[in-house]
Amino acid sequence: MTIVRTHLECTDAELAERRTPRVDIVAERVTGTDEWGLGEGPFRTYRRTISTAARPDGRHDVVETTTYRLAIPVWGWLFAWPVRRAISNRQDRFSYWWAPPDRLSADAASILGLLCAVQIVDGYLGTVLTQTLSFAIDEFGRGNTAQGVVFGIVRFGVLVTLIMSFLADRRGRRPLLLFTGVSSCVLTFLGGLSPNLVSLGGTQLVARGLSTALGILIAIMAVEEMPARSRAWAASVLTMSAGLGSGMAVWVLPLADLSVRGWRAIYLLSSLGIVVIVWAWRRLPETRRFTEHAEEQIVLSDTDRERRRIRFGLLGASLLLLALFAAPASGFHNEFLRDERGFSGVDITVFTLVTATPIGIGVLIGGRLSETWGRRKTAALGIISGVTGISLSFVFAGPAMWAARLAGNVIGAVGVPAMAVYGPELFGTHDRGRANALIVTAGVIGSALGLVSVGWLSDYWDAIAPAIALLGIGPLLVALLVLTRFPETAGAELEELNPEDA
Repeated sequence: MTIVRTHLECTDAELAERRTPRVDIVAERVTGTDEWGLGEGPFRTYRRTISTAARPDGRHDVVETTTYRLAIPVWGWLFAWPVRRAISNRQDRFSYWWAPPDRLSADAASILGLLCAVQIVDGYLGTVLTQTLSFAIDEFGRGNTAQGVVFGIVRFGVLVTLIMSFLADRRGRRPLLLFTGVSSCVLTFLGGLSPNLVSLGGTQLVARGLSTALGILIAIMAVEEMPARSRAWAASVLTMSAGLGSGMAVWVLPLADLSVRGWRAIYLLSSLGIVVIVWAWRRLPETRRFTEHAEEQIVLSDTDRERRRIRFGLLGASLLLLALFAAPASGFHNEFLRDERGFSGVDITVFTLVTATPIGIGVLIGGRLSETWGRRKTAALGIISGVTGISLSFVFAGPAMWAARLAGNVIGAVGVPAMAVYGPELFGTHDRGRANALIVTAGVIGSALGLVSVGWLSDYWDAIAPAIALLGIGPLLVALLVLTRFPETAGAELEELNPEDA
């Protein structure tokens, strides 16, 4: 329980204003004389009182006392100071810069906090293989060809993603979140016990498919529970959580250097994720939208079907074109720095830390801009800036290369929340999981095509930069599609966007 006590000297007008219910991060309701309680806000308990004493000069000595307990599991400590400052500085609008544009209810704040915890586990699960496969290859005595085959085979895990997402539309988000999360942790743990590369690749094929489905379910649950003007903001917070999970896989990577079998410890640590997922699942409710619509028999009109086909085509093509550029721009980056710029392993590490660490700033800014400035303009700004900066980083050398990569990463990240939230927003409750899994499949196809294309073109031209620049045309086309064909969804309820759910 937090107590904030403020001593003020007020005029009659200022005292009258203090006696009006707050409507900012909290909506108050009158509960007594000079006493207010919680109407709505991210609090489990809330109470504000004021006591006054008249002064000879006609002013008033006022003591305002606010007592509250946040409804934010796991992350309450992170918001303790911002919330305390916002409570103390009622007139300072800058005190709310960190908050979502819409006021969150206690349930929404709790659900988002729990989903962020699960998203950390998902980020870790999705990064383990990428970080450790080269170490596993050394233990099993295999070469680069085997490494490439494993990475390629694991992409077929998208079939598992499709099955789980189809089931989520029939059985519910909550049970599938538990199943995909726990199963992915178990299979990743078993991967750490693999006797050979075939076993490792097989367990990761299914584990990565399950973790991808888990990520889709997290996004859907957040979109179905957040207020209309906070969905993209929530997507930005979840993106940051996934980044934290990915970072944790990098933090423990030195374990792989302890021995030739040290990489296995990174897989075994995934068992800790089971505890997090089960703990969060017990506190997570089924989404209210799924509960409301689960028993309905939806009969789509021709207009509904056509709208759904157009949206799927736009999102599927967009993700394919974005992945066509993003996958090789990331996958060939270290190779480019090492071969064409002469970077050592330490140089690459420093370059990555300097240019990638501030990405979170862009993600957070993008989450708010998506709600206040609009999805389409924010997404287009991020895509155009990102592809331009990253493409130029393959052309420039020296400080210009560092600056281009940094700008491309940070400003490009501004568009991530807007694009991330479009998928769950633009489909009805009964096919939201299935549609998003199919869109992810389009992205997997795009990433595979991009990696193969850049590999072949870079050998043909004996340079990576021209190949990356050529594939950069794809995201620029996506930016044009977003501006001209995508609907503006900021502030709209899901039922407005999907009339079949109304």
